[in-house]
Amino acid sequence: MIGYLPYRSEAARDSYFAYYDAMAKKKWPVASEDRTVRTSQGETFVRITGPKDAPPLVMLPGASAPSLMWAPNVEALSAEYRTVAVDQIGDAGRSLWTKPVQTREDLVVWLNELFDGLELGSRINLMGVSFGGWLSANYARRYPERIAKAVLLAPGGAIMRIRAEFWIRIIIAMLRGQAGMRSAYTWMFPDMIRKDAGWIEEELERIAMGGKCLAHRRLPLPGVWTDAELASFRVPALVLVGEHEVIYDAGKLVRRLRRVAPQIAVEVIPGAGHDLTMVQADLVDRRVLEFLRQPVSVR
Repeated sequence: MIGYLPYRSEAARDSYFAYYDAMAKKKWPVASEDRTVRTSQGETFVRITGPKDAPPLVMLPGASAPSLMWAPNVEALSAEYRTVAVDQIGDAGRSLWTKPVQTREDLVVWLNELFDGLELGSRINLMGVSFGGWLSANYARRYPERIAKAVLLAPGGAIMRIRAEFWIRIIIAMLRGQAGMRSAYTWMFPDMIRKDAGWIEEELERIAMGGKCLAHRRLPLPGVWTDAELASFRVPALVLVGEHEVIYDAGKLVRRLRRVAPQIAVEVIPGAGHDLTMVQADLVDRRVLEFLRQPVSVR
C-alpha cells in the first residue's frame, strides 16, 4: 500500500515513477547513489553525489519541482561537496508521504529527521531555491547548531512577501489547465524560455503527468520574517536573486537585507529571474562555491 495515497492509485504511482525515472536517466548528468530515508512524514528520496569524505551540501527544490531541477548545477557542486538532492516530502518526485504536510513545523521536523537518517551530523551546508530557500532559512533559524552555511536562491518568502500577481496567476493556471500554466510559466521564466524554447514544453508535460498521477497536495504558504527575525539570523548565509525576478522586487529584497540584516550576503544575478539556477547556472555555481569555501568564524 502507499499510505496516505500521495498518488491517485498504485497504478498511477507506477506510471509516474516510470516517467520520472526515464526523465532522470535523460537529465541527471552524474552517477549518484539513490537512497530512501524513513521519517515520521513518510519515505524521502534523495540523490547523493560527490566525494564521500567531502562536506555535505543538501539541496532543496522549489515547490512542484523534484530533485532533478538541480541537474544544471549538481556536477559543478559535487566536485567539492557531498551533494544531497532531495525530493520534497509532500510534493513531486519519488518521496512517499504517509500524512499530509500542514505546517512549517511539519517540514522543519521532517528535514531534521532526514538529516538524522542520513547521519549528516552538524556543520551541514543547506541550499534551497524558491520554496526550498524559504524552508532552508526556517530550518537554519530553528537548528542553527546543525548548519554551517545556508544558501537561499530566489527565496520564496522569509525576506520578501510574494506579489499578489503570482497567486492570481497560479489560481488561473489551476482553473485553465495547460493554457493557464503556459501563461504563468511564460511570465515567471522568460529568460529560460528565451534560452531554450523547448524547456517549457518539457515542463508542461511534467506538470501534466503530475496532475494525472499525484493526489491533491497542499504545502504551507511561505511567510515573511519580521525585521527583528532577520536581524537575529546568525547562520552564515548567502542570498542570490535574479535581476528579472517577478514574484517580488529584487531591488527591494537587497535593500531590506542591507538595512536590517547586513550579516547576510546578497547579490543580484544578471540576465535571469526566478530561473537563475538554470539560465545562469555557471555563475550561480561559482558564487555558491566561493561562498562555501570561505572560512566560518566561530558563532
